[in-house]
Amino acid sequence: MPTHARPPQLPGDNHVHSEWSWDAEAGAMEASCARAASLGLPAIAFTEHWDPTPCPIDPAAVPHLPPLIRGLVSPQGVFLAPALDVEGYVARLAECRERFPRLRILSGVELGEPHWWPESLAALVRRAEFDRILGSVHCIKIDGRYQYVEGLYGRLPPGEVVRLYLAEVLRLVESPCAFAILAHIDYPVRDWPKAAEPYQVEAFEDEYRTVLRALAISGRALEVNTTVPLPAEVVRWWREAGGKAISFGSDAHEPAEVARGFIEAAAMAEAAGFATEGQNSLWVRQ
Repeated sequence: MPTHARPPQLPGDNHVHSEWSWDAEAGAMEASCARAASLGLPAIAFTEHWDPTPCPIDPAAVPHLPPLIRGLVSPQGVFLAPALDVEGYVARLAECRERFPRLRILSGVELGEPHWWPESLAALVRRAEFDRILGSVHCIKIDGRYQYVEGLYGRLPPGEVVRLYLAEVLRLVESPCAFAILAHIDYPVRDWPKAAEPYQVEAFEDEYRTVLRALAISGRALEVNTTVPLPAEVVRWWREAGGKAISFGSDAHEPAEVARGFIEAAAMAEAAGFATEGQNSLWVRQ
């Protein structure tokens, strides 16, 4: 008689964007909940964007931006994301919780460079209590100007872009900002130039380990973001640094992307010694 392998237990998706995020044109909270329920996820967290950093955009690049983004660039060539509609978001979340009573639906926010904007952050957290707060870096500061990380490729060597990014992530982690999960530690890899030498995580081991040690000391969790596969070495370094918890995030901007790559990511985390703990959507060190 053939034996059937036990289906893998998927972790909760703690990093999902819906129509309440400025860059999620295809986002849909209700459809994402339906997707999570159909997959048997224990939880889904809608971590909408909070991005107060104004960044200049190369004028030559503006005509090639998606219409949604292009419309947010000022006549002076500066992009500024619209504010999160906290009240509307919270109301929609309540509706989804009522419609999907068996799914644990968590509130959340993804903070962009919150260590630069402490007063704005304080005002945000006064307006709502979030179940999942992610800290992230999308921009860095060079010569007194804010710059999107991906826009630095072609202007700086790829390796220097990654090191500048990780240095800013370290400043975020060492700050007193109230976030619990570090999002996408490997964010620059998403736009690694195709013409460059292949990305090798080992080339940045010292920088990654420095960030991970500081993150472990802070008591926060590391996100395994599945937009691109996080190298297993980073998860191993996290454990060696004393990291206690892992959060899984698809960074989905549309329902079909919820829990993408989670089977492989969960297997990698288990191999590194992390596992689920009851209904908790964070995996802890065993």
